Amino acid sequence: MTNCCEDKSCEVNTLRESHSRVLWLVLGINAVMFLAEGTAGLLVHSTSLLADALDMLGDALVYGFTLFMLARSTRWHAGAALAKGGFMLLFGLGVLADAIYKVLHPVMPSARAMGIVGGLALAANLICFSLLYRHRSDNLNMSSTWLCSRNDLIANVGVLIAAGSSYILVSRWPDIIVGTIIAGVFLSSALGVVRQSVRVWQAPAARSPLPAGPAIIRVFKKKSRNP
Repeated sequence: MTNCCEDKSCEVNTLRESHSRVLWLVLGINAVMFLAEGTAGLLVHSTSLLADALDMLGDALVYGFTLFMLARSTRWHAGAALAKGGFMLLFGLGVLADAIYKVLHPVMPSARAMGIVGGLALAANLICFSLLYRHRSDNLNMSSTWLCSRNDLIANVGVLIAAGSSYILVSRWPDIIVGTIIAGVFLSSALGVVRQSVRVWQAPAARSPLPAGPAIIRVFKKKSRNP
């Protein structure tokens, strides 16, 4: 045990276990909120809730990707990321299609339900933010994950603004506009993941200086922070 602690392996193993527990927890929170917001968005006809659910799903997939795929081969990483990016593109296009449908076929969302669910999503992301905050300086991966969670709060606030504006103006347009913006930003991120994974998949393994998993995660989070 003394030798273990002297060469810092104890600290490293403890840190990895701590990161794993935190990532599992934020993965679960985001998965539950994806289901809750997605279901609520469909029931109350809210495009912004559906778009925020898309953001929750993206986070859950990123955390799952971090937990399960880093020990795999480069091409396995690329194939998994391509599948994830394709799924996200389909979901994002579905949100945009929902927005277009509501432009052509006016449906007034329930602003009160939007506010309640949006508030719960904000509380969930604040929990994730606080959990990740303690590990934001541990390494680059945890730092970027924390930044991603921090920026998710902006989308949550956007949903609340849409809910308040819809209530005050008695208009469906704030919900459509906010939902379209969130979905558009996320579609840009998903396209970046797809392009990166296709390049890695097509490139010979010998030409890949870094594992595909961390590279694709960095692209996804970078684009999420800089639409």
